[in-house]
Amino acid sequence: MAKRVLRTKLCDMLGIDYPILSAGMGPSLVGEKTGAPVELVVAVSEAGGMGVLGAAGFTVEAMQEKIREIKKLTGKPFGVDLLLPSQTVEAGDQPFKEGGEYPLSEIIKSLPKTHYEFILKLKEEMGLPDMQATYKEGSTVTRPHAAVKVCIEERVPLFCSGLGNPGFMVEDAHRAGMKVLGIAGNTKNVARIARSGVDLVVAQGHEGGGHTGRVGSMALWPQAVDIAAPTPLLAAGGIGDGRGLVAALAVGCIGVWVGTRFLASEEGGALPIHKENIVAATDEDTRRTYLYTGKTSRAIYNQMHDIWERSGLKALPFPQQVLFASALAEMFNRAEKKEFMGPFSGQISGLIKEIKPAAQIVAEMVEEAADILTRKLPQTVEVK
Repeated sequence: MAKRVLRTKLCDMLGIDYPILSAGMGPSLVGEKTGAPVELVVAVSEAGGMGVLGAAGFTVEAMQEKIREIKKLTGKPFGVDLLLPSQTVEAGDQPFKEGGEYPLSEIIKSLPKTHYEFILKLKEEMGLPDMQATYKEGSTVTRPHAAVKVCIEERVPLFCSGLGNPGFMVEDAHRAGMKVLGIAGNTKNVARIARSGVDLVVAQGHEGGGHTGRVGSMALWPQAVDIAAPTPLLAAGGIGDGRGLVAALAVGCIGVWVGTRFLASEEGGALPIHKENIVAATDEDTRRTYLYTGKTSRAIYNQMHDIWERSGLKALPFPQQVLFASALAEMFNRAEKKEFMGPFSGQISGLIKEIKPAAQIVAEMVEEAADILTRKLPQTVEVK
C-alpha cells in the first residue's frame, strides 16, 4: 500500500509528514522515571510525526545529553518541552552545587512542618519502606534560563513550554532558526501566548492528562482558533485516534498534541503498572487534582488521591508540592501497593485497549483520519 498523504500547514512549518506531535511528558524530579524518553521521541519522529522530549525533571546537563542522543539516532525534526511557570522564570536560576545529589528523605525536611510530619506519620501508620530516590540539583525547573540557553545552543527544531509563556525567549530562538510553541488551557492564556510571538499554540482541553484546565476540548478549540489567529493552533485533550485528529482539523486546528496514547506505547516511559492502569481505565477513572504538582493536573484515580483529600493540607507552590507527592509515590511504589499508584492520564484512556509501538499508533491514526476524510464523510454527509 502506498504511503498515506495527510498534510497540513504544520507539516510545512516543522518539516514533518503528519500533523501529529507527541506531548512532552517529562520525568519526575526525583528518581529515573520518565514519560517521553529518547526512544519515544525518536520513534514518533521516524514515523513521520514529531517526537517531543519532556525535559522538566532532568538536570540541564542531562537534558543536553538527551538532545545529543536524539540527534545521533534520527535526522528528523524533534522538540524539547520545559516547564516555565512565571514564578520560576522571574526568580531566575537558583544556585546549585555541581554534582549535588541528595536523598529524597533529606530534601523533604525542607517542606513545611505540616507536610513533612504528615509524610512521616503515614509512613509509620502504613509500615511503608524507606525512600531510596535521590534529588539532583540543577534541574531545568530550578535553572530555567540555563535550560533555555542549552536548547538554543543545540538549535532544537521546536521549543515547547508546557507551562508558562515562552515569549521571553522567542527572539533568541528565532535567530537560531527554531520554532516556539506554548500551551494553554483557556482562551485568555491562548491569546496571551499567541501575542508573545510564538509560532504555535496548543489549546488543551479539560480532558487532557497532566497539567490541564477547566474548559472542555470541543468548547475550547474553536474559540482558541479564533482568538489565536493568525497564530496557528494545535489541539490537545482527549485525542487518541484518527477520529480525534479529524475533529481537531474540523474546528480549524492544524495538528494535534497527543500525550496519553503515546505514554501507553511500547516506547513510552511509564512504569509497566502505569501502562496497565491506562489500558484498564474507563473514561471515568481519572481525577483532576492539585496533589502532584500544586497545579491542576489529571491522573488515573488511585487511593493516594483519597489520602490527600482527607489530609486537610493545602497544596504547596510548584515545585515544592512535587517533592511532597514524590515522597508519597516513592514509598507506595517501593511497597508495591498498586492501589496507590496511577500515572498522569487523560480521559481518553478509556479508549486505549492495548500497548502498541509508537510508529503503529502514528500509522493507525493517519490511516483512520485519511479514511474518514476521503471515504466515510463523503458517504455519510451530503453537501450541496
